[in-house]
Amino acid sequence: MSESNDLGQLGAHELRALYARGEASPVEATEAALARIDCFNTTVNAYCHIDRDGAMRAARESTERWARGEPLSPVDGVPSSIKDLAEVTGMPARAGSLTTSDELCDYDSPPADFMRRAGAVILGKTNTPEFGWKGVTDNRVFGATGNAWNNEKTSGGSSGGAASAAALNMGVLHQGSDSGGSIRIPAGFSGVFGFKPTFGWTPQWPPSKSALLASIGPLTRSPRDAATMLNIIGRHHPDDAYSRGGQPADWGEQIEPTLAGVRIAYSRTLGFADVDPQIAGVIDTVARRLEALGAEIVEADPGIEEPIDIYRKYWFTGARQIWENLDEAGRDQLDPGLAENARRAEAWSSVDLYQAIDGRVRLNAHMARFFEGYDLLLTPTLPLEAFAVNHQVPPDSDMHDWQEWANFSYPFNLTGQPGASVPCGFTDNGLPIGFQLVARRYDDVRVMNACQAYMDAHPAVFPDQPNAAAPAAGVLS
Repeated sequence: MSESNDLGQLGAHELRALYARGEASPVEATEAALARIDCFNTTVNAYCHIDRDGAMRAARESTERWARGEPLSPVDGVPSSIKDLAEVTGMPARAGSLTTSDELCDYDSPPADFMRRAGAVILGKTNTPEFGWKGVTDNRVFGATGNAWNNEKTSGGSSGGAASAAALNMGVLHQGSDSGGSIRIPAGFSGVFGFKPTFGWTPQWPPSKSALLASIGPLTRSPRDAATMLNIIGRHHPDDAYSRGGQPADWGEQIEPTLAGVRIAYSRTLGFADVDPQIAGVIDTVARRLEALGAEIVEADPGIEEPIDIYRKYWFTGARQIWENLDEAGRDQLDPGLAENARRAEAWSSVDLYQAIDGRVRLNAHMARFFEGYDLLLTPTLPLEAFAVNHQVPPDSDMHDWQEWANFSYPFNLTGQPGASVPCGFTDNGLPIGFQLVARRYDDVRVMNACQAYMDAHPAVFPDQPNAAAPAAGVLS
C-alpha cells in the first residue's frame, strides 16, 4: 500500500491505477490531500472553505465502490476543488465579496454537479478576487492568495486559489474559470497547466458577470489530468443557455507522441505586447523544442490591433451590472477597483456597446482567416513575471488596469478560441514562465495533444513547499 506522502504527490491517472489494483484507496488519497492543505494553506491561502466531513464521507463511499469494482467514472475518488465563484451544495459561495453571506448553497453548479455525480471528492472552495474581476487574487473577505514559489508574489487570478492548490497538489483536479485569462494567467504565474476551452463547451450556472466571455476549465499538473476532468465537466448542461453540444468524446487523455504535420505560428508579441527579454528567450527555446517534436514553426503575427477597448466595453459593463444590483451600502463594500470599473462604464451608450460587439465580430473573422494557414498559435502566456501580492499591476510600473499586462490572454476570450498555458521555465528570480498555445474554435483536442506531447518530453517542476528553493536561473523545465 502506498504511503500517504506518496499519494499526496500523485495525479489522477496514478491514483486511478492504484485504486483499481487495490493498492490505495480514495480515503487514503483524501487524507493525504487534506494533510497537504493543513501544511500549505496557512501560507498561500489557496482554499477559502474546506469541507473535511463532506470530503471524507465522499471518499468512504468511493472506496466502497472501488472495492466492488464499480467506480462511477475515472475521477471517482480523486480529490478535487471548485472555485468560489461556483455554487456547491452545502458550502457557501462568497465570491470574495462582502456583499454576499455565509449561507450554504442548496444547488450544485454544472462543474460541481458533473464532478459529484462522477464520484469526485470535493475538498472545498478556492479563493478568487471579488466576483473574479481582476487578474490577481485578493479580496476583503479572505485576503490574498500567494504564489506557491514565493508567497510574497501573486498567484495570478482570478483562479489564483486553484493555481496555488494545483502547484502544491492540495487536491488533484481544480476547477477554474476564464473571462480574460483567469485560468491561463494564474497557471502561467504558478507553473501549472491551465486550459480555457472553446466558449460554450464547458457549462456554468449561475452565469458569469461577463457570461459572453467566460469558460470553465481545469488547472492541474498535466494536460492528461486536465483532459480527464474535461471528460467529466465538458458536456452539455441544460441550465446554461450558452452550453453547446459537439464536445469531443475524449478531450485528450490519449495523445500522439509527435507533432509531425502540425503547423504552428509563433508570435512573440501578438504585434503589441512588451515582453520581458528573459521570458522571450525562454519562449524562443520552447519554439525550438516544439520543432524538435515534429512541428513546423513559422514566425507570424496575426496582424491585429490590441483589442483592449473592445474588451473593456464588455468587462466594465459586467462590473456595472454588479453595481446596479446593489444598494448604496453594498456599493460601499465593493473592492475600490471593481467599483471604479463600474463607474467607468456609466458614460457608455448602447451604441458604444454595439460598436464593441461589431469590433468583436470583426476580430473573430480576422482570426478565423489567420488560422486557415496554421493549426496552432504559440505566444508567451504572460509578458512579465509574478509581481508583489495585493497589487493589481506591478507596483513599480505606470500601468493602471490588469488588462495592460494580460495582452496575450483576453483577446482569445473575445474570439472564444481554446487556449492553454504550459509551464516551461523560470525567471532569474525563480518564478515560473508559461507558454500559450491557441487553436481555432472547436479544435481543443489539438491543443491538449500538443501540450501533453511537450510536457511528456519536458516534464514540469513543482514546488515541494511554499517558498521552495528556486531552480537555477534560466532553467527550462
